[in-house]
Amino acid sequence: MSKISLIIKREYSTRVMKKSFILLTFLTPVLLVGMISLIVYLGTIKDDKVKKIVVVDKTGLYKDVLKNNESYQFSLSSETIDQLRNKKDDESDFEALLYITNDLAKDSTAATMYSEKQVNLELKTYVSGLLNKHIEEQKLAAYNIPNLKEMVEKSQTNIDMKTIKWSEDGDEKEGSAELALIIGMITAFIIYMFIVIYGAQVMSGVVQEKTNRIVEVMISSVKPFELMMGKIIGIALVGLTQFLMWVMLTGAILFGVSATFTKGMDMEKLQKMQELSQKGMTATPEINEKMMDIITAVNGLDFVQIVSLFIVYFLGGYLLYASLFAAVGSAVDNETDTQQFSMPIMLPIIFAIYAGIFSAENPDGPLAFWCSMIPFTSPIVMMVRLPFDVPVWQIALSISILILSFVGTTWVAGKIYRTGILMYGKKITWTEMWKWLKY
Repeated sequence: MSKISLIIKREYSTRVMKKSFILLTFLTPVLLVGMISLIVYLGTIKDDKVKKIVVVDKTGLYKDVLKNNESYQFSLSSETIDQLRNKKDDESDFEALLYITNDLAKDSTAATMYSEKQVNLELKTYVSGLLNKHIEEQKLAAYNIPNLKEMVEKSQTNIDMKTIKWSEDGDEKEGSAELALIIGMITAFIIYMFIVIYGAQVMSGVVQEKTNRIVEVMISSVKPFELMMGKIIGIALVGLTQFLMWVMLTGAILFGVSATFTKGMDMEKLQKMQELSQKGMTATPEINEKMMDIITAVNGLDFVQIVSLFIVYFLGGYLLYASLFAAVGSAVDNETDTQQFSMPIMLPIIFAIYAGIFSAENPDGPLAFWCSMIPFTSPIVMMVRLPFDVPVWQIALSISILILSFVGTTWVAGKIYRTGILMYGKKITWTEMWKWLKY
């Protein structure tokens, strides 16, 4: 077995067998699904307390407009704002004060809401909706056209536009720009997260071994470049293992949750309705139409390509940055000194996230194209573009540039690593590291 293989095995086994790795790997999917479920559950719980809203209407036009509901109760008052604010007894306790000074049809800024704390969005939206609806009805009635309101309502249309992709063999698949955006951003964020986390682990591991003088013993048996590559590849395998475990565990948990909710349903009927939906026919109202649209859109994505290229860009981006993190770790004596050297490495990663967000709006634009070619941003930006069907030649060119860049950065990092790994007690500058490259 080669020396690099031994180092890879050591790095992989020591990290995978740690209790922290095992706990994080198994608990993260559970916590993620549990957190999402908790947010959804808490979002469905409403406050049972009915909040009192005092209305001071100087115009007297809106006493019948503001209607009570299960959350808010409106009460008219003839007192001034100062009088209501100065009242301290329990009977005058109210959530907010609505003050209307003029006809809102003539002055849309004549309504003001006062409160001791920030007015919540639900209350503001509800009151604004009632007043806006009333003003619209007033304006329509002013035209004196019979049935004008009904004609306007009938003229309002919400177009639900479908997107169909043509394949080279003539098949048609329904797609979804929203779903493509979500998948692209999720995969890009995962790559960003793993590059930062595991790249930092490489740097931290190199610094610790250098500080503990363990590296001096290891260098006597292996070359510095072999030690650096073994550490980088070993930690990469740790990251892939953890990611695959998260995918499988999350899938198993979601499958168990969905099986619990679908228990007792007529699966033959559900399958038949899904087939009808895929053929463009109208299913019975029992099936959630929105859910069926999502399933159809998912079927239109090439997940084999997305997953395979995710692994390629994950490894390429990680190896590119990890070699630079390893070089930084070898050049310093403690983790505190790594900040001044690691910041220039982090800036392209942060820029890539913002470039990916803007590229999602225009996946074929100049920003998206060039950032998917530049190796320091391509692993993140290209993952945002992939669900939007990037041309094959662009993918091939991007991967080729990424591989060549990894080879180049590894060569540069290796020269810094072999010099800095045995250097102690000296403050390293950028000028000093440039000299190392010329040795």
